[in-house]
Amino acid sequence: QVQLVESGGGLVQAGGSLRLSCAASGSFFTFNAMGWYRQAPGKQREWVARITSAGNTDYADSVKGRFTISRGDAKNTVYLQMNSLKPEDAAVYYCNAQLYSIDYWGKGTLVTVSS
Repeated sequence: QVQLVESGGGLVQAGGSLRLSCAASGSFFTFNAMGWYRQAPGKQREWVARITSAGNTDYADSVKGRFTISRGDAKNTVYLQMNSLKPEDAAVYYCNAQLYSIDYWGKGTLVTVSS
């Protein structure tokens, strides 16, 4: 069973920073891509960032220039450095991992941004 576990969420003031982490376990596979999604109360889940096994990165327009996704030295780990946080960034952030056509999801970590 593949398990993704997020950490690093919390309360931060607008303009501040947080670093989210995601660690995958329970599989010998190397994922094709890993990324982050977020979902605010009453809203649809939104894609935030993605990084492939080759290191290619993509970002949603709403976070470009502020967020940075990176891979860890450990196998199947990923981070999301979140800078210049805005109140609209507040959401539950979910780690995602892709193995070809299969998607795996973490349980989420809560990010709260105060003005």
